Amino acid sequence: MADTGSIGDPSEMDENFLVRPKISVIKTIIPGCFELRPTVTRDTRGFFAKIFHRPLWKDFGLQTSFAEEYSTYSLPWSLRGLHFQLPPMAHDKVVLCLKGNAFDVAVDLRRGSPTYGEHISVNLSSMQSNALYLPAGVAHGFCVTGDEALLYYKQTTVYSPEHDAGIRWDSAGIPWPMTDPILSERDRKLPALEDFDSPFKF
Repeated sequence: MADTGSIGDPSEMDENFLVRPKISVIKTIIPGCFELRPTVTRDTRGFFAKIFHRPLWKDFGLQTSFAEEYSTYSLPWSLRGLHFQLPPMAHDKVVLCLKGNAFDVAVDLRRGSPTYGEHISVNLSSMQSNALYLPAGVAHGFCVTGDEALLYYKQTTVYSPEHDAGIRWDSAGIPWPMTDPILSERDRKLPALEDFDSPFKF
């Protein structure tokens, strides 16, 4: 039996004996898309939360190897999306809000999925430290619902300009909390969901 009272070479440690943090992995209606809610420990200094723990993520079948990480800062009334990368550069993505609040959205683009064309929304908050996990073939977007929002992404493939794609923010029936957001010129010109010939398969 492994000696749980001592720490040796991490590569030799049995993951079954490692302490799992208290992270709620919540299924959404979109298969493979989860909200992650960590336990937030607070004291007079502020708070602490662990969102990524490789053994626990592996237990739930989530990807644990990432190729790129990003941060993006957005001002009030800003909206980004709905973005994804096409095969063979499609990626799983994890998104959390490091500062402020964001209305975060996922749209299923995988043909054959029971939720093809449907969406979910999650309110990401820096004070809750919750995150959204999106599998490949699911479009992502968000809008700022407070004074500002600093978001952090982890993605399983590197950015590929020729595979970078998206659908228009207002074409998937999403009840955004704003009607006239600040958009990039690129996002204004994205095709509507109904005009997108999806290469993704469930």
